[in-house]
Amino acid sequence: MKPSFPFDTHERGAALLTVLLLVAVIAVLAAHGIDRLAGATKLASNTRELSQAKAYLVAAESLGMQSAEQIVSQSPGRTTNLGGWNGQEQRFPVPGGVISAALTDGGNCFNINSLVSQNDAQLTARPEGQAQFMRLMALLEIPSGAAIEIAESVTDWIDSDNIASPRGAEDQHYAQLEKPYRTANAVLIDISELRPIKGVTSDIYARLAPWLCALPTTDLSPININTLRPEQAVLLAMLSNRPDLLQSRQFLGRRNDSGYGSLNDFWAEPIPAGFLAPSEVQGQVKLKTRWFRLDVAVEMQSALVEERALIDAARRPARLVHRQRGDAL
Repeated sequence: MKPSFPFDTHERGAALLTVLLLVAVIAVLAAHGIDRLAGATKLASNTRELSQAKAYLVAAESLGMQSAEQIVSQSPGRTTNLGGWNGQEQRFPVPGGVISAALTDGGNCFNINSLVSQNDAQLTARPEGQAQFMRLMALLEIPSGAAIEIAESVTDWIDSDNIASPRGAEDQHYAQLEKPYRTANAVLIDISELRPIKGVTSDIYARLAPWLCALPTTDLSPININTLRPEQAVLLAMLSNRPDLLQSRQFLGRRNDSGYGSLNDFWAEPIPAGFLAPSEVQGQVKLKTRWFRLDVAVEMQSALVEERALIDAARRPARLVHRQRGDAL
């Protein structure tokens, strides 16, 4: 006698298929859950590393401010390159990664805000600032037509009025663009703000950027003749009414490591004397550094954070006045 089953063959096959489908679905869900868990774990780990990297940046800022204070206090009358601090990268191993930092003279640059002078809240074009900017662009082999357009347009962007220079641009020009905007009528905080200004192409910006800064003042660029390196000779040459880059580079190469003790000694030298510099320009040359630039990068296993900061060492204690992080660098 054949044994009897509560289900026939077809029903047993359907039940088995259902069980197999359930097992397959559960396996897929389990795999997806594990994948999600792994992703969440990795994301949490990355977030922790990023937070740690930012904490290391803050620590590097503190060290940078302390270093700037020490450099200035070691020789109160003058700031020189003695000790090799200017532009020298240092690397510090830390738990989970490494910090790279370099401190440089933050005043050895063309201060883009010196294109104007400030009287109370009023910003007006400064001819000497424009002249130096034009000479800098000529030394960087930027065509004169483009240089005039850029110098006037940047001045118009910063100054308080809404009257465009002959080759410059004010609100009326930018309002006609496909995506209209207005001029700032204020000093720049960062040189990246130059990008939307008339005449500033990507190529020209890339050529200019290494030589520019946006200091929180409209003073003419405070060039420290004691820390200016031969490879930065373009910044010395731009002070002359008859720029000679080779001559300026050779002059800086012959400078004593201890620098100049007085500005009279510097201006008495044949090459600076040949600049025929007016008193305004003579006053912008410095023996002592106030502004320091700090470049920091923190490398972790899964995070890289970069920062550029500006330090004011004229204050006690030294203070961080601006920082820029990420892709803008």
